[in-house]
Amino acid sequence: MIRPKTKAEIATLREGGRRHAEILARLREKCIPGARSSELEDLTRKLCQELGVTPAFLNYQPDGASYPFPAALCFSVNDEIVHGIPNQTDKILQSGDVVTVDLGVIYEGLITDAAITVGVGELSPENKALILAAEQSLSAGIAKAVINNPVSKIGAAIERSIRSNGHHRYAIYRGLVGHGVGYEVHEEPNIPNFDTRDRYPVLPEGAVIAIEPMIGLGSPKFELDDTDDWTYKTVDGSIAAHVEHTVAVTADGPLILTAL
Repeated sequence: MIRPKTKAEIATLREGGRRHAEILARLREKCIPGARSSELEDLTRKLCQELGVTPAFLNYQPDGASYPFPAALCFSVNDEIVHGIPNQTDKILQSGDVVTVDLGVIYEGLITDAAITVGVGELSPENKALILAAEQSLSAGIAKAVINNPVSKIGAAIERSIRSNGHHRYAIYRGLVGHGVGYEVHEEPNIPNFDTRDRYPVLPEGAVIAIEPMIGLGSPKFELDDTDDWTYKTVDGSIAAHVEHTVAVTADGPLILTAL
């Protein structure tokens, strides 16, 4: 069941989301050649403390996970789609890498979730286009986060954006989806990144959802890395991108909560 948030709760989420966005902006600046994932993890914790928010992912253990997530930040490089761990194996960024920085924060008891994909140093035209396509599809999905729309319209808009303008070659990882958020890290409903054609559930006023397209350059198949039991990777080593905003469904239209 979708649990709508009150206007007061959405206002709190918006303030937390501004702080969240500031942290991501600072992390973007640090994704440069030679940067270490452990350094980005340390910086994330420092910034969370400075800005009065708590990392939502640190020690989070959903059903099916063999152990709690050991970091504040999900840090996924190149063929890692989501849930890369920054502080178990230190990843040193190289020019040309594609890195996703994914963060959840808690502010006054309410949770926002957002991610950016960043090109490190000199990026190939193909990888630049991939990141842009992901960002454009996120915008298309957000536009459909309106009262009484079925969730499937968000997925349809994301897929339509990805498939348009010559982007037919991009993979959509169909088992990886967005979700409701706010009271918990993951709530109902699931938000697929493709058109399920389902008429339900529909979005009520006050719904708060994390919309997060995940696309790549190769096979749409992915696997769980058995060395850490958290990181999802492409099966063929192809590059992936992941972008995300937390969005509130309001009478005035979609409200992006995780923006500056």
